[in-house]
Amino acid sequence: MKICIPTETNKGKDAQAYSHFGSAPYFTIYDTEKETAEIIDNSNQHHAHGTCHPMNTLNGKKVDAVVCGGMGMRAVQKLNESGIKAYMAHPGTVEDIVNEFKQNSLKEITISNSCAQHGCH
Repeated sequence: MKICIPTETNKGKDAQAYSHFGSAPYFTIYDTEKETAEIIDNSNQHHAHGTCHPMNTLNGKKVDAVVCGGMGMRAVQKLNESGIKAYMAHPGTVEDIVNEFKQNSLKEITISNSCAQHGCH
């Protein structure tokens, strides 16, 4: 399974998770089967609220889940339409979040509990 975790830095498993999906400086894609991390630069991190397109950055990566501090309704919709579930993470490293994910202890982000603005988490 491939999990995309928006991160503050490009330090792989040691990178701190970023609080919001679309405006993260990097996306760390962690493959739970291979125990490897791929880091992608988010070229779309600076945008007006509601106008980000992080899926364009992730295009072709075949991600199964996104785990972050929060995301807006449109991002949740687009992920779900692509068969990708979103989960809410607590602050921590990629390694911390992957461990929580493997324990099934993360809450799914749905349309009803998505962010209405960047200050929601």
